[in-house]
Amino acid sequence: MYAVIETGGKQHRVAPGDVLTVEKLAGETGSEVELGRVLAVVQDSGEMLLGTAAAAAKVKGTIVNQDREQKVLVFKFKRKKQYKRTIGHRQWSTEVKISEIVA
Repeated sequence: MYAVIETGGKQHRVAPGDVLTVEKLAGETGSEVELGRVLAVVQDSGEMLLGTAAAAAKVKGTIVNQDREQKVLVFKFKRKKQYKRTIGHRQWSTEVKISEIVA
């Protein structure tokens, strides 16, 4: 069984036992969370739930880690003007272990 969920503006395919890195979620390490919108659920029998049937499903998980991702360098440059700027950005992220999909 697996599900397609939307969280943080991105879509992810998840199954029980998967560890997923998403944008920061509220909660402490070890706490239970319910992940975003469920867009589709495919059961072991091959039956697919879409639309309102999938919206009734829930994907539950446990927060494994709250951390920041690797630094992304942003470099601005204008030729012939001696203009150069370098800045870095580290986005907050949350690792979630999917415990169950309730359809």
